[in-house]
Amino acid sequence: MPVTGRRAVPIVPAVTDPIERARHVHDSLPAGGLFAGLRWRIAPSAFPLSAPLVAAFEELGGQLLAFYRACNVLYRHSVSDRQPSWVAEYLDAGKPAALIELSRRERFKSHIPRVIRPDILLSDDHFVITELDSIPGGIGLTGWLGKIYGELGDPIVGGPVGMLTGFDAAFEKPLVMVVSDEAATYRPEMEWLGRQCGFAVVRPEEISSWLGEGRRPTQRLTVYRFFELFDLANVSGATALLEAAARGEIVLTPPPKPQLEEKLLLALLWLEPLRPFWREHLGEPTLAALRRVVPPTWVVDPRPLPPHALIPGLEIHDWRELAKFSQKQRELVLKISGFHEHAWGSRGVYVGHDLPAHEWAQAVERALSSFPTHPYVLQRFVRSRLVRQQYVDVERGELREFEGRVRLCPYYFVEGDRCRLGGVLATVCPADKKILHGMPDAVLAPCRLDERAL
Repeated sequence: MPVTGRRAVPIVPAVTDPIERARHVHDSLPAGGLFAGLRWRIAPSAFPLSAPLVAAFEELGGQLLAFYRACNVLYRHSVSDRQPSWVAEYLDAGKPAALIELSRRERFKSHIPRVIRPDILLSDDHFVITELDSIPGGIGLTGWLGKIYGELGDPIVGGPVGMLTGFDAAFEKPLVMVVSDEAATYRPEMEWLGRQCGFAVVRPEEISSWLGEGRRPTQRLTVYRFFELFDLANVSGATALLEAAARGEIVLTPPPKPQLEEKLLLALLWLEPLRPFWREHLGEPTLAALRRVVPPTWVVDPRPLPPHALIPGLEIHDWRELAKFSQKQRELVLKISGFHEHAWGSRGVYVGHDLPAHEWAQAVERALSSFPTHPYVLQRFVRSRLVRQQYVDVERGELREFEGRVRLCPYYFVEGDRCRLGGVLATVCPADKKILHGMPDAVLAPCRLDERAL
């Protein structure tokens, strides 16, 4: 079945009025919506990005692909004692032994995720990556938004069907996507994506009917898992899926490697004992480029330090000293690293200067006590740039504007040695929100190239 998104995107003629443009977006929504039960503010135009920023995002894809590949090697070398054993200890914390054993199988040795999405904030003079996600939502949404705003004539970053062609090219066929009940909010957007690209979207209990059909090796089924590995016990058919992948009967992607789904991968980039490894496997230019855009990040490891030692960058001897920081010193973000139901979305995140001192102290204690099974990471808080954002109240037919902060999510698709930028989703939240994510009073829009943008 051909990818319908490859066809030319029709241009809606002469729609310049912002209210009419927003109405076109609103009226074009699929019958079932794109997010189950969720709405957003509609912008009259795609979010503007400057040419230098778009060029930086295009270059970033290759750097992130190199980082994931290096992380994959780092973990394997840690397991085999060619790198410090504590790397694997960090990344394996809290995982079931059977899943750890499966992730280390030779069959999956070189497998890495084929979709990479960083969460990016714009500061006054540059941009920073706060997280990496290899099982991101928003793929279908961003694809749909790119097509619709492309119809209105906006020069969409990645192209109006870049998300569709990028996703389609990243995976061998035939392809089926499994969306868990935990991720059901995203099922409508993935079903839309499936209709465009010609693959089925199924519930976990339906996957068994797709397995063991006697396909020839060249026709192995590719299964895209849209569920987190921590949720395996609640995903019907997950055991059969993993066993089929282990036998080589299907291609499972992202691969069953929980170590590549941890937020603390970014903290490893800052650990000085690993600098020789990063220099060898990334090269000094890529390492320097990533350290410029990844804010200082620490693994909250409560084990005692020698009497003379301090935690670099924080200049404290004991993590509990964080609890005594002033509000200004608490411009820090504490978040659970992974393999936990609170490790995605905006859950399990504590913004230090936004909390009363006693709540911050409780969050620090929670992180310390959680370390053996669910490590936390600490990251410098980045104050994002203020922007003016228009949106349209379609029901009232009114153009409105608010001051907000934007989170940018570029979507990269891995195809062989190439990492393609498919599109960029902008989430513009009211300025008083500390955590930027999809919400009813946020604008969601694709990004467009604008030579006049800062």
